[in-house]
Amino acid sequence: MTEEEFVTNNEETDPKILIDSFFEFFPEFKNDQKRISSAWNFLLQKTQGMTRSCGKPYCLHPMRVAAILAKNKLDSDSIIGGFFHNLLSLPQIQIEEIRDNWGDAVATIIEGTARITNLSISSKTLQQADSIRKMLFAMVDDVRVIMVKLADRLDRIRNLKGYDNKTQRAVAAEVIDIWAPLADRLGMKGEKNELEDLSLKYSNPDVFQQIKAIVSSKKNERSSYLENAVQKITEAAKKAGIEVSVKSRAKHFYSIYQKMRKRNKEVSELFDLFALRILCQTVPECYTLVGLAHSLWKPLDGRFKDYIAMPKANGYQSLHTTVLCEGKPLEIQIRTREMDNVAQHGVASHWLYKKGTNHDMVDIKNLSIFNHLRELRDQHADDESFFNEFKNELLADEIVVFTPKGDVIQLPVGSCAIDFAYHIHSGIGEKIVGAKADGKIIPLSAPLQNTQIIEILTNPQSHPVEGWLKWTKTSKARQKIRAWLSANDQSFVDKAALSKQSEANAQQAAANKIRQAHKKGTKPQESVVRHSGKALVSGSKNFVVTFAKCCNPKYPEPIAGYVSRNRGVTIHRANCSIFLRIPDLEKRMIDVSWEEE
Repeated sequence: MTEEEFVTNNEETDPKILIDSFFEFFPEFKNDQKRISSAWNFLLQKTQGMTRSCGKPYCLHPMRVAAILAKNKLDSDSIIGGFFHNLLSLPQIQIEEIRDNWGDAVATIIEGTARITNLSISSKTLQQADSIRKMLFAMVDDVRVIMVKLADRLDRIRNLKGYDNKTQRAVAAEVIDIWAPLADRLGMKGEKNELEDLSLKYSNPDVFQQIKAIVSSKKNERSSYLENAVQKITEAAKKAGIEVSVKSRAKHFYSIYQKMRKRNKEVSELFDLFALRILCQTVPECYTLVGLAHSLWKPLDGRFKDYIAMPKANGYQSLHTTVLCEGKPLEIQIRTREMDNVAQHGVASHWLYKKGTNHDMVDIKNLSIFNHLRELRDQHADDESFFNEFKNELLADEIVVFTPKGDVIQLPVGSCAIDFAYHIHSGIGEKIVGAKADGKIIPLSAPLQNTQIIEILTNPQSHPVEGWLKWTKTSKARQKIRAWLSANDQSFVDKAALSKQSEANAQQAAANKIRQAHKKGTKPQESVVRHSGKALVSGSKNFVVTFAKCCNPKYPEPIAGYVSRNRGVTIHRANCSIFLRIPDLEKRMIDVSWEEE
């Protein structure tokens, strides 16, 4: 059995062989062999005789999850978390027992994965899917929780073959909406590509098989074409004194599928199904190699991208160019070996091991995967401060909270339970009398916090009161509260509506005054009347006049003026929207006209 087989589709059922094979394929965990083995034995003891719905032993899935994490170079706490990630669903398991034997970090990981597992995270829209991804990050205290859950989802979709079509499609939809974009955000390109491909396999099997067949035939057809390209760039690099390794690869199926949809073409009509990846040692060598590639083949216009100078948000760095090789487009990626490690494993590639100890340490200053972490590189941050920074960046001005059914609700920061209730339904908002957050009663005025599960308490006799307007943040809630009070409470005075009406009346009066001022007959003809381009104020030139830049009035357009506080009289077009919104306009207006000669 190869390492790849051990990780992807391991069917071995002998627990002793499984754990021995794990240490054989991942010798870096030999220092923690006793601790990891004890966790494995604990798992076997607690799940003895249990099988999954597919009929296979319970322990197979946790081992494959742990192997995915080990392949991605995570630490021993993550490996044990992979073994235990579903154990809290079993009644005989207590978190205190795990915490006492394997520490706080492992307990935190499996508590976090349990919370995610218990969520209902079906997404109906792309916006809701993005809210769910934000919520997943916000609700965990350790990024390894996401890594373990990603490994769990990857193994699940790898082993979907025996399930019914409805289950396959449901898992495929969840993977493409939630988990593949999460892998991308963490910079785990290999996992992202596989999740996307397997999702396509179960959501659109006909297209998947068509692409697979075409790629397979094209691979044979183009082997000499790719070998020739590899040979040329290798020789050119050698002459330049640069040591490189060059790999040709087929683009993953979902990427091809997206190209088909974007260009509205059959897969057989696509030429750029293959690419070269060139790995070197240093950044200057990357740029030299781009020049060499462009000297060998003609670059296609607009297809060069520099992700080294401007990395992607997830930390991905590489140079991309597409050239015309033997009359066909060939995509070339050029990066250092370190960049390639980040591209393949993302955040996991920075899980650094501290030799000589029993606990693996995370060097936070090297976690350069997310948008703002380049600024944090020189700071010595602990896990908590790092993750708080990350959550603040990710969630910005919004919070995400749940309904009791697990639906995700996105609200502005500072929103209260009344905002939440009106977001669900106006009828619920009108009848709210109380609220619970995570099962505990909270004041209606209390700002909600990220990832809380909010339950609304209602009473048929309840109704909105004016004080709610001070607490609510969302325009929907405020609008509905005002509407109810205006219709049902005679003592309510809608100050906001009165202010708007007053402003509208003043604008209307000003507009009427302007119209009356310009009802002086027909407009003078250009051929008869000459004008100076100057404005008169009350028929006089003895005023300081400023022409407004917002509307830039020109003769013979109707104009209007008002007395400004420090620039004399300001002239606007009569229909200028900014002019009509000036406070106290009716009192400050003054008669103006164009000077004619």
